[in-house]
Amino acid sequence: MASAPQSRPKRALITGITGQDGAYLAEFLLAKGYEVHGMKRRSSLFNTQRIDHLFEDT
Repeated sequence: MASAPQSRPKRALITGITGQDGAYLAEFLLAKGYEVHGMKRRSSLFNTQRIDHLFEDT
């Protein structure tokens, strides 16, 4: 019997991930097993407070 193909995790790209809604969405999707990538708009401040606890250095 052939083994079942391994499923790849679903992926999500969140624009505005450092904002309130983007940060909540990232946390929600990570808990659901998604591979999450995010973008933030260019600004003079590099504020990632809302997602620092989610960041994983790979």
